[in-house]
Amino acid sequence: MLFSELGLGPEVLRAIEDKGYTQPTPIQEQAIPWVLQGRDVLGCAQTGTGKTAGFTLPMIDILASGRARARMPRSLILEPTRELAAQVAESFETYGKHHKLSMALLIGGETFTEQVKKLDRGVDVLIATPGRLIDLFERGNIMLNDIKVFVIDEADRMLDMGFIPDIERIVSKLPKMRQTLFFSATMPPEIRRLADAFLMHPKEISVAPPASPSETVTQAMALVQEEDKRKALRHLLRTEDVKNAFIFCNRKRDVAILHKSLERHGFNAGALHGDMVQSKRTETLEAFKKGEITLLVCSDVAARGIDVQGLSHVFNFDVPVNAEDYVHRIGRTGRAGRTGRAFTLAGPYDGKQVAAIARLIQREIPLIAIDGLESAEFASEEDARRGRGRGGRGRGKEKAREEKPAREERPREERQAREERQPREERSREDRQPREERSRDDHRQPRESLAAAEARRSNEPRRDRDRDRGRRRRDDDDDDTPVIGFGDHMPAFMLRSARRPRPVESVEPSQQEG
Repeated sequence: MLFSELGLGPEVLRAIEDKGYTQPTPIQEQAIPWVLQGRDVLGCAQTGTGKTAGFTLPMIDILASGRARARMPRSLILEPTRELAAQVAESFETYGKHHKLSMALLIGGETFTEQVKKLDRGVDVLIATPGRLIDLFERGNIMLNDIKVFVIDEADRMLDMGFIPDIERIVSKLPKMRQTLFFSATMPPEIRRLADAFLMHPKEISVAPPASPSETVTQAMALVQEEDKRKALRHLLRTEDVKNAFIFCNRKRDVAILHKSLERHGFNAGALHGDMVQSKRTETLEAFKKGEITLLVCSDVAARGIDVQGLSHVFNFDVPVNAEDYVHRIGRTGRAGRTGRAFTLAGPYDGKQVAAIARLIQREIPLIAIDGLESAEFASEEDARRGRGRGGRGRGKEKAREEKPAREERPREERQAREERQPREERSREDRQPREERSRDDHRQPRESLAAAEARRSNEPRRDRDRDRGRRRRDDDDDDTPVIGFGDHMPAFMLRSARRPRPVESVEPSQQEG
């Protein structure tokens, strides 16, 4: 089937032809006619199959007639991440270039001023992340009661990121009479319940088994020790014909560490994660798409929807915690019928996550060996349960308890060795230092027992003991010497009688003048 047989308008067909496409993908072939008829659609297809064009192309035709009013957009598309929202905006610009539709992109990390100006002029297509949309709605800069078409894209990712309460709040502000399009790569029970609540008699479209990776992606897994992962990754990067690649880590901190490590070894790498400012994220992604950066170390912020033409490889430096994320990660390569390769580096404590992925994709990931590195084995469930940290990044608790006494003995052994190396003159000087100075360090020395103290006193010269005993006796005796200014003693100057002031004699005014 050709695009011209789907019922799209001539302007949209011309834009598709300019892009070089002639035949739609299965999800586009089934979804576009139903969207043009105004039906609600529930679409489920694996990543990289063209779901974005499946709703953008018919939306452009639907919105071609009509005019937007200030602060009242005519359509709304919700995306989970800023990068995916920007990519959908690029699709509208590409396919809608022969129409005069206005568009606004509402994402975090950018100022409100420009976004509010676009809303004030009126927009036909509003693409937003849930957080920024709610912020502008609460400020009174946008009204949602004129939405004709509502799209929830990557719904399962919305669930993972905790956006479902925000989406339910947004849906409560939309008009009841609308067309709703619901697209997701996976369809867990929670997403199914949301679809039943948001859609009215939807047309369900599923072109591939849920959460199934593309057949064009060659998968492999290397099982190595945690400390050998970087070496294994560098070996794969040097032996594989890597044109460009995503390298996924589970944590943002590991993204920065691995990025610096690759740069130290001479690789052309960049970093992308959610804590970066939006301008830096956009700049890094654009540099990667242009080929200025070969390797992009990233978190799962880049695992959904980001389309990089001709991405040759995907490396999972960490096994994803959620099995569905594995499908999305390796789905960045092998897109649009091209071939791709995906490698996963697993550690001994990743057995549970690897088994979950195998159950989801209904196949085992082939194991490969890394030259120069000893292959590891998955730990038992009991050992994995005792292991500290995700993926065995720490030592087991039992091993830590066994090593604890050795760690406690280490300072004592180091102190003894230091004392043996210390010159004898310095030790004797410490023995001669005043008692007041040594008392400050007494808390660091073991307390002297009572028997040892008595034995030491018995060995002291008699003259010193008598002197100390006399000092203590004098200190304990009462002294009758009065303390000046205290008690019953009165200083002599306070006993002197005070002279009374002499009275001033009155003088007549006449005497003063004389």
